Amino acid sequence: MTAIQISITRLPHGADLPLPSYETKQSAGMDIRAAVESEIEILPGGRALVPTGFRIALPPGYEAQVRPRSGLALKNGITLPNSPGTVDADYRGEVGIILLNAGTEPFTIRRGDRIAQMVIAPVTKGEWVEMESLDQTARGEGGFGSTGVAGGGAS
Repeated sequence: MTAIQISITRLPHGADLPLPSYETKQSAGMDIRAAVESEIEILPGGRALVPTGFRIALPPGYEAQVRPRSGLALKNGITLPNSPGTVDADYRGEVGIILLNAGTEPFTIRRGDRIAQMVIAPVTKGEWVEMESLDQTARGEGGFGSTGVAGGGAS
C-alpha cells in the first residue's frame, strides 16, 4: 500500500474528535465521526447533512471517496444517497456527510459516532474523442438488465 500525505485542519466544533482513521491494518477506508453539537434524529426516508469538523487538502490527482459503513447499512438502513460521494482535490470546505435513513425506524446520530468511511483514490482524467460511429460489441445497445435475462439475450 502506498501512503500519501494529506493536509487536514480541525474546525472548532471538531477539535476534540479523533481524525479520520483506519480501524485495522488492512482497512481501505478511514472511519469518519460526526461532529454534531447535539443529537440529530433522521426519520425513515429522511436525510441529514452531518458535519465532520475537519477540512482537507488532497494532493492534485487524488480524490476522497466517502462511502457508507456496512454495519450501519445492514443494522439500521443508514446509507449515503450519493455513494460514493467525492471530495475533489481543490475543495477546501468542511467535509460533510449526507446520510439517508432507508430503514424502518428513526436513527439518532450522536457526537463522535462513526458515520461513514473515506477512501483516498487516484483520479484518472478522461478525454473525449468524438467519432462518427462506435465499434460494435456482442451486447450492442442492450440496456438495464439485458445481460441477466434467461436465454442470454435482450428482450
